[in-house]
Amino acid sequence: MAFDIEMIKKVYGTMAERVDKARELVGRPLTLSEKILYSHLWEGTPSQAFSRGKDYVDFAPDRVACQDATAQMALLQFMHAGKKTVAVPTTVHCDHLIQAKVGATTDLAVANSQSKEVFDFLSSVSNKYGIGFWKPGSGIIHQIVLENYAFPGGMMIGTDSHTVNAGGLGMLAIGVGGADAVDVMSGMSWELKFPKLIGVKLTGKLNGWTAPKDVILKVADILTVKGGTGAIVEYFGEGAINMSCTGKGTICNMGAEIGATTSTFGYDDSMRRYLAATGRQDVVDAADKVADYLTGDAEVYANPSQYFDELIEINLSELEPHINGPFTPDRGTPVSKMKEEATKNGWPLKVEWGLIGSCTNSSYEDMARAASIVEQAVAHGISPKAEFGINPGSEQIRYTIERDGIIATFEKMGTKVFTNACGPCIGQWDREGADKGEKNTIVHSFNRNFSKRADGNPNTHAFVTSPEMVAALAISGDLSFNPITDTLLNDKGEAVKLNPPTGDELPKRGFDVEDAGFQAPAEDGSNVQVAVSPTSDRLQLLAPFDAWDGKNISGAKLLIKAFGKCTTDHISMAGPWLRFRGHLDNISNNMLIGAVNAYNQEANKVKNQLTGEYAAVPAVARAYKAAGVPSIVVGDQNYGEGSSREHAAMEPRFLGVKAVLVKSFARIHETNLKKQGMLALTFANEADYDKIKEDDTINFLDLTEFAPGKPLTLEFVHADGSKDIILANHTYNESQIGWFVAGSALNLIAANA
Repeated sequence: MAFDIEMIKKVYGTMAERVDKARELVGRPLTLSEKILYSHLWEGTPSQAFSRGKDYVDFAPDRVACQDATAQMALLQFMHAGKKTVAVPTTVHCDHLIQAKVGATTDLAVANSQSKEVFDFLSSVSNKYGIGFWKPGSGIIHQIVLENYAFPGGMMIGTDSHTVNAGGLGMLAIGVGGADAVDVMSGMSWELKFPKLIGVKLTGKLNGWTAPKDVILKVADILTVKGGTGAIVEYFGEGAINMSCTGKGTICNMGAEIGATTSTFGYDDSMRRYLAATGRQDVVDAADKVADYLTGDAEVYANPSQYFDELIEINLSELEPHINGPFTPDRGTPVSKMKEEATKNGWPLKVEWGLIGSCTNSSYEDMARAASIVEQAVAHGISPKAEFGINPGSEQIRYTIERDGIIATFEKMGTKVFTNACGPCIGQWDREGADKGEKNTIVHSFNRNFSKRADGNPNTHAFVTSPEMVAALAISGDLSFNPITDTLLNDKGEAVKLNPPTGDELPKRGFDVEDAGFQAPAEDGSNVQVAVSPTSDRLQLLAPFDAWDGKNISGAKLLIKAFGKCTTDHISMAGPWLRFRGHLDNISNNMLIGAVNAYNQEANKVKNQLTGEYAAVPAVARAYKAAGVPSIVVGDQNYGEGSSREHAAMEPRFLGVKAVLVKSFARIHETNLKKQGMLALTFANEADYDKIKEDDTINFLDLTEFAPGKPLTLEFVHADGSKDIILANHTYNESQIGWFVAGSALNLIAANA
């Protein structure tokens, strides 16, 4: 039986009435995305139609999921909310704090020792507040959600940008910061600007070497890393129906890389098969009763250009395998063009590592198809030219692929089987030799490939592709190898051409597992004690941020003017810094250390205007804070893209940054800044970015008149006494201004409690 089946039945019980009313109010057929949105309004039955991209709307998500790195801060905040238990089903998943180095058994033991304090904290908090807890080694949050919790037509939020993976089972699953999760866990509504809609019509059928991963790699190439901002991507068509459920999950997962609010597919037989195979026939039975409400109306898919704000069409029968990168997931190259592109750009052709796994591609089907390539190489006497590693998505996946001989196949090539965890995908990889900083190429089936993300080496050229292509490229050791046309030499000197990959969508003998790693919470957690040592360097109880004093901010110093791409990895790095995710003071020592200073083109070297000397960004911020001097950060386009980590907002807030002024924001980061009581502003004229000088002092001229729809006026005073007046736009509504006034959204929750 499924977790929370009664909740799921309740959602389905009101869906028809709410969707029918929404269709009446909107006055036209509805997309699947609209059906889920309108059936999850905080008010219940809809009473008005909303404007896409304009109206802020309150929603009632069905559940919340948190991974261990973000759960620490989310739960530290929830402890301030004054609640006895969570208001909606919530889970915590320990998958980020396990480093890949030797292999699963050793690496997991090391993590359990090094992070025992954090795991014990998360376990006890979960036990106390009615939260399901998935132990270290149980698997990657998004794979576990897909296997156990996701259901067609549902809405969930999660403290990880790849929460969107659950769209593979027809959900609207949305990545948020911890403060948003705390709202919902506390029984409050969750606010979102009603999204625009991008339709992706898939025709034909995947064949040969082409995989579901290639669909989203192509879409990313088309839309770029910010092309989906403020929109839901809805996939439909015969090509969608012909695809596996976990393949759909892969596509939705990487929707985070185009900035999309989320992505989803309509309910179909692939979802029925997957739900049944993962022990949730009861969900199938319930969903089938409202099946017409769990996909877009027929008229929408027949004439999609009339119902979507943007439409993309992809013929899967003609789609070529893609390899995206390096350094950005939206730079797409068809495999047939890679040799030309790599040569032209000076990318290293020798592949050093092939990595399969992450929340994006760690399903049974992914592992089986990649293993089919390895099996061929072994049978033909072909030795791999690159090192190889895999991360199974869950203990259920690992146990099943071990039973079915898939792990044994990988091990014939010396593959390292890492823990069922994120590992190298998030920088949790102790890669031998990475500290040398040598220029090299790796290929992986992950979702992100920003500079330094996987191994900390800025010269590692990471390319994103499908698991089967990772296998082929790792075996060949050549980035330009095209398995569709090229051959490999075996140990006899014979030319061998690999056959296209094969692999079962679901295990023929069903899934199996001895211990999935789940810990149910205490029925009554009131007596459970949660202890945080005051001397801990891993965990720190939070103190509320100060409320606004009601005055204009004046005398602020420019902390940094970030140049070019500035992701949440640049603002708050992961990797070794993950160990401090529950200690705001300690982790603030990584604030903006990866951002490039526009004035000297160096990272982590900015001018301290109090001394005239250059120092690390956190050190300068602490100097300003100690002197009672406010500061601001200036940034470029799509500032804060990438992971949902709210630390990228909490750290500047903690170190005295009052405002972030940029050309444009990624959605989650903008919301995170607002939630923490900061000013998230955009240039009314992007060219004003160039007017800001290194020695500027900033005065807000009309913050006392802060109001929805009214730009703010900032005075930039240059070192020579000259001034530039700059207009800054914002998207704050009345309630969000309330967060700023109170000092943070959490301050308001605590006051109400």
